[in-house]
Amino acid sequence: MPADAELLPPFVLTFAASDPTGGAGVQADLLTLASMGCHPLSVVTGLTVQDTAGVEDVMPIDAGWVADQARALLEDIPVAAFKFGMLCSVETIAAIAEIVNDYPDIPLVFDPVLASGRGDQLADDEMVDAMVGLLMPRTTVLTPNSLEARRLALDEENEDDAPTLAECARRLINAGAEYVLVTGTHENTPQVTNTFYGVRGRVRDDSWERLPGSYHGSGCTLASAIAANIANGQAIEDAVRDAQDYTWHALAAGFRPGMGQYIPDRFFWARGEEASPDD
Repeated sequence: MPADAELLPPFVLTFAASDPTGGAGVQADLLTLASMGCHPLSVVTGLTVQDTAGVEDVMPIDAGWVADQARALLEDIPVAAFKFGMLCSVETIAAIAEIVNDYPDIPLVFDPVLASGRGDQLADDEMVDAMVGLLMPRTTVLTPNSLEARRLALDEENEDDAPTLAECARRLINAGAEYVLVTGTHENTPQVTNTFYGVRGRVRDDSWERLPGSYHGSGCTLASAIAANIANGQAIEDAVRDAQDYTWHALAAGFRPGMGQYIPDRFFWARGEEASPDD
């Protein structure tokens, strides 16, 4: 480590697929991490053909290449936090799990990308099983939306299984996650309520004004913001609460560059007066 290490920004390593729009994926992670004072490092897990309306195609990067990207960085630069996004294949999930298990002291924030905002499926059942079995035991904070939480926690052997979100969080924590933040964007509620769970159950609820429109990259922004806050030295609960505030403001300042969804403005704070949510 360089002698002037105390002058360096914290380094956060994100594993995610590329999104050419910059709305989600590795580009969203880079923007968020940089906005919050971190230096982002990136491992590209896949290439996508997409626009602001949806994902047309995905080409996973060879798992060996993914592993080599990560190993090269980790052997060179001190990483303060990991962030996972879209992982693209079972082979990549297995390769990444092996790598992060060699670094047990680095906190890991996992945004389990299972589908696009339009509903394009981005993870099959085998990938979901691999996420739960291989990555959950290394996850510090899991950030599923309510649809993802239900799918990750579903007991496929029980046809009548319909767990509550609290039960989903309990199952995911039992699978190894230290904390689970279930976001409520997809729930039919006047406000968006995000619920944070730990090993003893619900830790806190945070409610936010439901903004009009549909957003591309909100989950990537939230998970990256949590990773940035942890890398900057915040306690987990504070990191999660402050990341929600950052994400709400980025969404409130969002813009619609094309014919599809809005994109969060991760540098809202540099562009003038901030909006404020109704508490």
